[in-house]
Amino acid sequence: MSGSISESIVLITGTSRGIGEYLATRYLEAGCRVIGCSRSKVSLDSKNYTHFCLDITDEAAVKTLFTSIRKQYKHIDILVNNAGIASLNHSLLTPMDTVSKVFSTNVFASFLFCREAAKLMRKNKFGRIVNFTTVAVPFNLEGEAIYAASKSAVESLTKVLAREFADFGITVNAVGPTPIDTNLIKNVPSEKISELVSRQAIKRKGTAADVKNVVDFFINDTSDFITGQVVYLGGV
Repeated sequence: MSGSISESIVLITGTSRGIGEYLATRYLEAGCRVIGCSRSKVSLDSKNYTHFCLDITDEAAVKTLFTSIRKQYKHIDILVNNAGIASLNHSLLTPMDTVSKVFSTNVFASFLFCREAAKLMRKNKFGRIVNFTTVAVPFNLEGEAIYAASKSAVESLTKVLAREFADFGITVNAVGPTPIDTNLIKNVPSEKISELVSRQAIKRKGTAADVKNVVDFFINDTSDFITGQVVYLGGV
């Protein structure tokens, strides 16, 4: 990426709502060209926004997305692997179908997007990849075994890819949000959310702006010496 962030090509997964939609909106306002994807349509309306309706676990569809990016833009500067799903249930009540869906979405899709993005990024010897983890990992939260396990895998993936991609000028880092008012936690009992927040050093729920603050740091030009790192919000 040369010059300011306004010249960047940014790919964000899960832009139909929540944090993904927020990030897409903010980076469009900053003058970026944003490419988003989700299984549903979006309300974003900008000449600098391109949307792909797809399942992020579908390798053929994802490869088609990156082929389109290569044909239209020739490269990509930033990837934000925001899309993810959670399973909040006791392990004894969690079916294997749920386990498969959570790992496919959170781990396998993250790997797939990292791999394909790196193929484009290495041509320009520059790239910024930001993955998403969660404070459920360090807190070892009861009732979130599969969700936490999938995000632990994302953290390991982040650290290994940081080493594998370093010679290409690509950094790979991860941000771990605390509870934020999105669809991801809408069905979680309020007392469970309060209990989690009480474990934090800073006792409040997070915001999408808090997440963007960390993402901004990771994708900055001057953060070229920062890779393989995981930053949790709220104080773990």
